[in-house]
Amino acid sequence: MNLTEKTIGTEKIFEGKILSVTRDTVELPNGSTAFREVVHHSGGVCVVPLTDEGEIIMVKQFRYPFSQVLLEVPAGKREKGEDPLVCGTRELKEECGAVAEKIIPLGKLYPTVAYDTEIIYMFLATGLSFGEQKLDEDEFLDVVRIPLEDAVKMVMNDEIPDSKTQLAILKTYNLLKG
Repeated sequence: MNLTEKTIGTEKIFEGKILSVTRDTVELPNGSTAFREVVHHSGGVCVVPLTDEGEIIMVKQFRYPFSQVLLEVPAGKREKGEDPLVCGTRELKEECGAVAEKIIPLGKLYPTVAYDTEIIYMFLATGLSFGEQKLDEDEFLDVVRIPLEDAVKMVMNDEIPDSKTQLAILKTYNLLKG
């Protein structure tokens, strides 16, 4: 069965600093038409910085849409066309002051497939050395260390609601323990 929808028209309805929104007219597989609102985002990267002692370096950061401080792995927005590894290396240094000897790809995540083009690339960073953070001027966060096993328990106990953090922690655990 053909499941593909064909775009027959696009109207830009919002252009912002980090995303844009279009309202697309599509032809459905049965020939009917429908509308799709799509959020266009350049994507991001997250990194699981794992110390030699088996601790994950994580950040606590206020997330405005949820009006709360969330615990996450270091992450950031990719510039348009930026290599994910370059972005991840930059974010690791900026947020944690860390440089990794080895960075292992953990795959990619489509966080909201129904209406958003964002792709988040995930990495595991090991062989860490630490220096000074280089936070953006509008970035405020606390850095904490959590043993990998404790972080997995926190994910399973619904104490870490962020999807990229959940998946990256579980993939790291599976890679190392599996």
